[in-house]
Amino acid sequence: MNIIGIDIGGTKCAVISADENCNLNKINRFPTTDVKETLERIIDGVAELKPGKNPLVGISCGGPLDSVKGIIQSPPNLPGWDDIPIVKILTDRFGGQAYLMNDANAGALAEWQFGAARGYRNVLFLTHGTGMGAGIILDGRLYEGTTGDAGEVGHMRLDEDGPVGYGKAGSFEGFCSGGGIARLAESRGYDSSKFEIEGEITTRDIVIAAENGDQEALEILALSGEYLGKGLSTLIDILNPEIIVLGSIYARAGKFLKSAMMDVLRKETLIRSLEACKIVPIGLGEDIGNYAAIAVAVYRAKNP
Repeated sequence: MNIIGIDIGGTKCAVISADENCNLNKINRFPTTDVKETLERIIDGVAELKPGKNPLVGISCGGPLDSVKGIIQSPPNLPGWDDIPIVKILTDRFGGQAYLMNDANAGALAEWQFGAARGYRNVLFLTHGTGMGAGIILDGRLYEGTTGDAGEVGHMRLDEDGPVGYGKAGSFEGFCSGGGIARLAESRGYDSSKFEIEGEITTRDIVIAAENGDQEALEILALSGEYLGKGLSTLIDILNPEIIVLGSIYARAGKFLKSAMMDVLRKETLIRSLEACKIVPIGLGEDIGNYAAIAVAVYRAKNP
C-alpha cells in the first residue's frame, strides 16, 4: 500500500511518500498561500507521487478541526480555511483512505513511533513552538478525549497575569511558547537595540542574545523555564508519563531553560513520578512534520 503524508502549516506545506516500512521516499514542499492555490498544490503534489489506486493518506494540520469528519475548521494560522472537507477532497480525487489529525497529536505519534519516545507506553509530547499544544499516549494508545480536544495544555493558567497565549493572560502558552517568550521580553522592556534587532522581537532573537551572554535574555529564558517547570509539574502529577518530549524551542534553547525548569519540578512534583519520567527534546528534528503526517496514516489504519 502507498502511504502519503500531508503536512499543512501556516507558512509551508509538504506532501510526503513513504514505503510500507515508513521510510520516507520523496517530499514535495511549497509555501502556504491562499486556500484555493494551496489545495491545488496539495492535490498536484499527491498526484506527482503516484499514489496508486488505494493510497493510505495521513494529514497533519493545526486545529481547530473535526478529525472524525475530516474537516479543517478555521485554524488561526490558516486564514480562510473555513470548514474545508480535506479528507473528502482527497478521497474523491484519489480513492483509498485519508485521515486528519491535529499537529500536536500527530507529533506525539511521530515521536512515539519513530523518534525519542519509541518503545514507551506513556508519553507526553509538547509542541513547544509557536504555540503550546500536547499529544498524549496512554497505555500505548493515543488519548484524544471526549470531543477530540485532549492535550490543549496551552490554555492552562499558570499565573494570575502574564503574557497572553491561547487567548488567556498568564497561560502556559503565554509564558512558554515562541510568541509568549517574545511578549514576555517586551513586557519586561527588553532592550534589543544593542543587538541591532529590527522589527518585533522574536524568541529566536532572545536565544541568539542569550548565546552571546546577554544577561537580560538569559533572565527572560530562565523565567520561561520556571513556568515550563510549573506546567510540566501539573502534567506529571496527573498523567504520570514515562517520558516527555519537548518541541523546537526546547531542542534549540533547552540549555537556557533546563536549570530553572528542574528547580521548579523538584519543588512541586511528586518525587516518585518525577524520578520515573524522562524529559527530552524531539528526536526527529526538522523532519517531525513529515513523519507526523505519515504517523497519522499508519496509526489510524490500525486504530480507526
